[in-house]
Amino acid sequence: MSTKTASFHNVPSIGIAKFFSKNILPIVAVTLAVVTCFFVPFDKQYLGYFDWSTLATLFCTLSVVAAFKNIRFFTWLAKKIVLKFGNLRNTVFALVFITYFGSMVMANDMALITFLPLGYIVLESCERKDKMPLVFVMQNVAANLGGMLTPFGNPQNIYLYSFYDIGTAEFLKIMCVPCAVALLLIVGVCLFVKKDKTELFAPQENKPPVWRSIVYGALFALSLLIVFDVLPWYIVFVAVLVAMLCLDRKAIGKVDYGLLITFAAFFVFSGNLARIAAIRNILSNIVASSPLLVGVASCQFISNVPTAILLSKFTADYSNLLVAVNIGGLGTPIASLASLITLNEFRKHNAVALKRYIAVFFAINFSFLAVLVGTQLLWSMAL
Repeated sequence: MSTKTASFHNVPSIGIAKFFSKNILPIVAVTLAVVTCFFVPFDKQYLGYFDWSTLATLFCTLSVVAAFKNIRFFTWLAKKIVLKFGNLRNTVFALVFITYFGSMVMANDMALITFLPLGYIVLESCERKDKMPLVFVMQNVAANLGGMLTPFGNPQNIYLYSFYDIGTAEFLKIMCVPCAVALLLIVGVCLFVKKDKTELFAPQENKPPVWRSIVYGALFALSLLIVFDVLPWYIVFVAVLVAMLCLDRKAIGKVDYGLLITFAAFFVFSGNLARIAAIRNILSNIVASSPLLVGVASCQFISNVPTAILLSKFTADYSNLLVAVNIGGLGTPIASLASLITLNEFRKHNAVALKRYIAVFFAINFSFLAVLVGTQLLWSMAL
């Protein structure tokens, strides 16, 4: 009786703890925003804090990607690719680069949510779960670094691209060097995997409905027109919302609203800080010393999306800030939401190897980060 009672009383606390652990970033963001509101009373300027274009783009792309996932389009496509490889090295390459290229289109978080389970299925089917720490870490790195190549690959890119009104050609010019170095590093690590023979089995997926795939592809392309400032955000938002309500209402429910709340809260937080003269002067001076190094360091403690929103208010050097919040996603597990997603997914599938995963994670992340920061500093000096 007492045991049952004790376990019953623990249920609410366990539920609350789980809720906080899964939503730590939006909770912190909202808390910080509320605190700053005590120093800056509500007024009309609050409406100017929000980048509605960024929020609309995130909602539209996330809902369409969720719809794609509901018809298992990405899993079907990924398995088609992975099943063509017959040894362990090629299989690892396939898993890592499916995530790498997937993040360029569907954003890093969604790429990991989609392809990490595939990595587990494939490695279990090969009876090579010993490679899970390496593969999961490399998928995480690939998602963070692959997503930095496009204006819509990482959430912070969508925001900075819009905030600074960066042209597409200029964006690619800024990111081409770190992307090239990152690609070489990823390939280099994968080449260390031995070419062990594998008998790969992955359950076949039914082919997703062709007409839905075409319609969702068109809606995704429509969503990107906001990023490139072709159509007003509110027209695309309404069009995508109506389409999702008609085609797949569940997709709307699967949107990462925590990410949207985080963005909105940090818009308020950073907007208020910029209006407090003493803090504005201090932050402006700190960021001016080195937007790259300050940005990377900030990511390690408050994550890359909040860093992008916060520091954008205090520097005009968008080139180094853009690179900082992309490569700064490497490092600690909280440097990027994508890293927390990977950690939770690994714990779910292979908790006994968690210590090994953490060791591999830190070794690869900080070595990659050191090389990329060093390369960017040298490149900036050369320019």
